[in-house]
Amino acid sequence: MHPIEHLRYVARASGADPSMLVRETAAALAGVVRVEPAGLVPACRRLIERHLTVGPVWWLAARVLTAADPVAAARLAGVEVERDTTAAALAAALPDDITITIVGWPDLAGAGLRRRGDVEVLVGDAMGEGSILARRLDEAGTAAAVVPDAGVAAAVMVSDLVVLEASAAGPSGMLATLGSHNAAAVAAHRGVPVWAVAGVGRVLPERLWDALLQRIDQGPAEPWDRPVELVPASLLTAVIGPTGALPPDEGLAQSTCPAAPELLRAALG
Repeated sequence: MHPIEHLRYVARASGADPSMLVRETAAALAGVVRVEPAGLVPACRRLIERHLTVGPVWWLAARVLTAADPVAAARLAGVEVERDTTAAALAAALPDDITITIVGWPDLAGAGLRRRGDVEVLVGDAMGEGSILARRLDEAGTAAAVVPDAGVAAAVMVSDLVVLEASAAGPSGMLATLGSHNAAAVAAHRGVPVWAVAGVGRVLPERLWDALLQRIDQGPAEPWDRPVELVPASLLTAVIGPTGALPPDEGLAQSTCPAAPELLRAALG
């Protein structure tokens, strides 16, 4: 496939987990650099417009645009995402024999929970995604039950821990599946810990994070129609990343990409 066509295919993709999306995007951008170097900046901007709430796409674009060797930077980013140890770090950090509430189908958190057969997971359905994950967890030997969206608050009240996964994060909080803010707020009120799972590339530097939030607010979708919502940092008790658990103020400042100025402007047209 020609690199430009590959990039268009990636840009059109929807619903893919962020790790797979970054691997495909990295390969596509490396091809663009080889055949049309001048197209790299607009290509990165268009990718972000199509995957606005996916932090790793911003992370990848920022690293490629600021690198002396963009092809090598793209390849390295793909490797780092492939080797992300966040799921293992979550599994290792979880206490034994607890009840956990999650929302939707978080890919890293789901992988971590599949490694722990001694916990019970209450899965907020989030428009059907949770049902699929609950079945996968059961098949892997982890007890799981689906909770309808209206029952997530009740699930939190009988849980020992809430685990939410960031599609993107920054100093002020994290973006997570719709319904996550409600779960975190109930947990905070009840004194239940809330862990944010933020894998490789999901924590952005402040300038990129602010640009992301601004574009969401300027978009046409009403807050209740968006697939993700902001969970404030004040509701979190820990951030789980590749190296393990950190306090929220530290974990949400652990960005590994520069604030590429080219990404502060939206794509034209």
